[in-house]
Amino acid sequence: MTDKSSGSSIGTAGRYVVVGLITIAPLGITWLILDFLFNQLSRIGRPWVTGMAFAIRPQYPTVSDWLLNETLQSVMGVIIVLLLLWLLGWGTTRVVGQRLIGLFEALIERIPFVHSIYRSTKRFLTVAAATPEGERRVVLINFPAPGMKVLGFITRTLRDAATGEELAAIYVPTAPNPTSGYIEIVPMRDVTFTDWTFDQAMTFIVTGGSSAPETVNYSDKP
Repeated sequence: MTDKSSGSSIGTAGRYVVVGLITIAPLGITWLILDFLFNQLSRIGRPWVTGMAFAIRPQYPTVSDWLLNETLQSVMGVIIVLLLLWLLGWGTTRVVGQRLIGLFEALIERIPFVHSIYRSTKRFLTVAAATPEGERRVVLINFPAPGMKVLGFITRTLRDAATGEELAAIYVPTAPNPTSGYIEIVPMRDVTFTDWTFDQAMTFIVTGGSSAPETVNYSDKP
């Protein structure tokens, strides 16, 4: 009886450990992602802070020493990069900024391999921002064979030049990397709209379908 009780206790403890790991894993992954983003932004911005510190040292040695503190450098580096990204976004909405972006993209197109990564990433981000919040954009279509459906995002609608039938351009991302995928042109009558949000659909894709709402409008019935 003692051996059985010990074995049962060990099994129970093991189950609790597994449950604990499952509980903490999402928080751990979230922390790792945020930590990675912070470190990357800090790594880019810290040289600017260091340069600023040495530039003002003759006039403001105390402030210079303060800026050379590693923790402060990391925080200031992140702030500087975010400010530069804001300025880039602001400039992109202006004519001159758009021309500079066009020249940069033309240069990227000449670099083998890099241009394919850049195009796929930009295509995905464009899809993510294509439709205003609140509009129905997450859909299911028959793909890759009848009886099978795949999740996609409507990016725009268009019409058949011959029949005038309404069509939907749908981006079908691959899992777990949604930056690659397919563009499908599907008759609107063959599109099944869902009530999922963009965030729910992205979570579904990135997690390989393991995280999703409990229901989905799989059939064409209302």
